[in-house]
Amino acid sequence: MRYQSTRGNSPQQSFLEILLGGLAPDGGLYLPTEYPQISKEQLDSWRSLSYADLAYEVLSLYCDDIPENDLRALLRKTYTEQVYCNGRTQDNAKDITPLHWLGEEQGTRIGLLSLSNGPTLAFKDMAMQLLGNLFEYALKKKGQKLNILGATSGDTGSAAEYAMRGKEGVKVFMLSPRGKMSAFQSAQMYSLQDPNIFNLAVAGVFDDCQDIVKAVSNDHGFKANHQIGTVNSINWGRVVAQVVYYFQGYLLATKSSSEKVSFTVPSGNFGNICAGHIARMMGLPIEHLIAATNENDVLDEFFRTGVYRARKSAETLHTSSPSMDISKASNFERFVFDLMGQDGKATAGMFKQVDEAGGFDISKDAVFKEMAKYGFQSGRSTHENRLETLRDIDQRYGVMIDTHTADGVKVAREHLQAGIPMLVLETALPIKFEETIEIALGRPAECPVAFKDIKSLPQRVENIDADVNQVKNFITTHLN
Repeated sequence: MRYQSTRGNSPQQSFLEILLGGLAPDGGLYLPTEYPQISKEQLDSWRSLSYADLAYEVLSLYCDDIPENDLRALLRKTYTEQVYCNGRTQDNAKDITPLHWLGEEQGTRIGLLSLSNGPTLAFKDMAMQLLGNLFEYALKKKGQKLNILGATSGDTGSAAEYAMRGKEGVKVFMLSPRGKMSAFQSAQMYSLQDPNIFNLAVAGVFDDCQDIVKAVSNDHGFKANHQIGTVNSINWGRVVAQVVYYFQGYLLATKSSSEKVSFTVPSGNFGNICAGHIARMMGLPIEHLIAATNENDVLDEFFRTGVYRARKSAETLHTSSPSMDISKASNFERFVFDLMGQDGKATAGMFKQVDEAGGFDISKDAVFKEMAKYGFQSGRSTHENRLETLRDIDQRYGVMIDTHTADGVKVAREHLQAGIPMLVLETALPIKFEETIEIALGRPAECPVAFKDIKSLPQRVENIDADVNQVKNFITTHLN
């Protein structure tokens, strides 16, 4: 399996060659030169597999430069009930991502695919725990060290840090928007005292943090000299690991591969739903992929109108679903590359327009009219919608969900089709956004025992400006 850049001007490489690097040298994102195709018979043969062994069947198609025994061992080490139980006794824990049906609405079943069972209580653990083990494996094999530079709007940071703490040869420098995460999210990250973990709180929004990561990645000399890698979803390893739970969700929701399902995905940086797009391109029978945004609705606007209009930092709203407070969706470039017929030159030109003019408009292009074949739909949710949905799901089904999942449920209900099950990807446990949960429901969210005192622990964090050189200087002075 070879990987190409979405901007068409970098040499093709193997999985292990791109695993540690992040962005391609031309500033693009890596994608496979072709998507492996899964037959209906093959899909049905996977129904009895454990999550780890299902992950092997999917990932072995993309990681063919890792020996079979090594890849199986890494996956079985990663996807265990012990790792994905967060201290709670759960029904169907062996499924790793259990499917919980809420009920029937508008002639179809609607359910939650539970992705928040990992160590940091958010869906990012599904890929990040594997990435930690893959990094350690690859670094040991090459005799190298890696300095990870990442950006987080709330959940990626803690998931990365918990996955990388204590890993041999790895240091983590994580940028987060100062004062823009929930108190629980901040405490999860900043309370870590591991010497290989560094938290940098940036005066700005998530997009400022992400822009710094990209700028450092595009400084090829600095990146090479300081062995910089990334764990953001610009890293292909993150995205491909997430493809697995779409297959798992489908298999749990159906009895045969002749059936179709739809998925609604709370969306900010487009990584989570991009994994669904890849699963669909592989042949998974997905009817629709519905992107659910909050008030920062750049993705919803694009899918409705064909206009991609990235917002400036000052236009990015701070909402009660803060992990989606993103107005420049990095992984969106992967879909645009496919939409443009994998034309790297055209894709590079479009994202040059994003950098120079703030966006692009394909509303009058033939390609926009053909976009329906990719199955995307979209919708947006507001703070009042979130509160209303939180209350309704609690009262109707006795289930407490988090604010981002509430955005997903609200938008999913607008796209239900009779006879086609709708799976909403649950993104985090409610405790991570306890302030809004208490406002909506009038009672506190349940907190796993391991996190009862998280906010009272000492915190270790450095405040910095949204300045690339400040970040580079910090990295340089903390490598020894």
